[in-house]
Amino acid sequence: MITKFDSSYYGTVDIEKLGYQGTPINERRYSKEQLAGVMHKVVTYAKCMDERGYDTFWMAEHHFQPEGTELIPNLLMMAMHLCGVTRNIRIGCGFNIVPMWHPLRLAEDYAMADILTGGRVIFGVGRGYHTREVETFGSPLLDQDANREMFEEGVEVLFKAFEGKPFSHKGKFYTIPPEVPYRGYTLKEITLVPAPERLPVECWQPIQSGSDRAFDFMAKYGICGVIGGGSAEGGAVERHMIGFQAAYARRGVKLELGERLALGYQFHISSSREQAIREAAPHYEENMKMFGELRLVRALSDEQIAAMRDPRLAANTKLPHIEDAVKAGGFLAGTPTDIIEQLKAVEKRYPGIDRVICATPLGTPLDVQLEDLDRFAKEVIPAFRGKKVAAAAE
Repeated sequence: MITKFDSSYYGTVDIEKLGYQGTPINERRYSKEQLAGVMHKVVTYAKCMDERGYDTFWMAEHHFQPEGTELIPNLLMMAMHLCGVTRNIRIGCGFNIVPMWHPLRLAEDYAMADILTGGRVIFGVGRGYHTREVETFGSPLLDQDANREMFEEGVEVLFKAFEGKPFSHKGKFYTIPPEVPYRGYTLKEITLVPAPERLPVECWQPIQSGSDRAFDFMAKYGICGVIGGGSAEGGAVERHMIGFQAAYARRGVKLELGERLALGYQFHISSSREQAIREAAPHYEENMKMFGELRLVRALSDEQIAAMRDPRLAANTKLPHIEDAVKAGGFLAGTPTDIIEQLKAVEKRYPGIDRVICATPLGTPLDVQLEDLDRFAKEVIPAFRGKKVAAAAE
């Protein structure tokens, strides 16, 4: 039963000339003031969600984007600020990119957030998908095997450290602690101080390839999964759910289909499905221009990717359109009743699912985002929770 309604926002400037016929993503540049102003947009988004009874606001860690698309470089710093200007909403790290951090530094920062916010910050881990980001921080991404190894070892260190007990670790990438002299003895173990107050740490991870290795790794540490974006289309959802469930079963944990998972959707509410599709189409296309070649939409051809970079090619190239996403179920478009029907069908098909993350696509203006959040809270969520959410928003 779906009881938790979340949204996500990665911090984007006000974008003009949207869509396949608009400005190519690599040609977008914005002023220092415009880029900095996005931090305040994030605050506005989170406050809107908090006032309307949403459960969790998810953000993503990203760096070095003068194109103005994803502008929150430190999730835990932002989460600490948001917890100070909101009352109830939880803040989700979706996701801290482990290969770009020393795992002990990340563990320390999360522990402080957990303690100071009373557990309102949710931890999350990811491998990264922008070469500009990960490789610039001196970690591998082009070498996918090395990236996965570094990620897995970093997560292992994180969960050892979270226990708040003396530990040591010797691996391919990290030796913790180094055996150095310290106040008359040789260092053999180290302790995270302070450690998180809430154990085990609730941790989430994105699901992309859905390999057995990835699912077994998640089950080993009790990690929950987010299925969204391109994975929400093309029949991958149920395959991922079954694989995730099977991995937990191999560790002796029986889950209902969808349990410990969240489904991510893009959405837009309007007077009809056709009107919603028309209004959201340029934002959907901008979203595809941003993510299409970053391993998140695997079915794209080299020709399609080239056309997304060049408006002159777009008109004569078959490109993904929002109608396809709506038909496949990855984009919720229409009236509140339309969206309720779609989510009720999901709830029925996957009995273990209790959380959905519904967000607007890249390039959606803030005023439209806030209106969508408001209508979703008042006209969709009560169909699942009762009338208390709508009343709280008055």
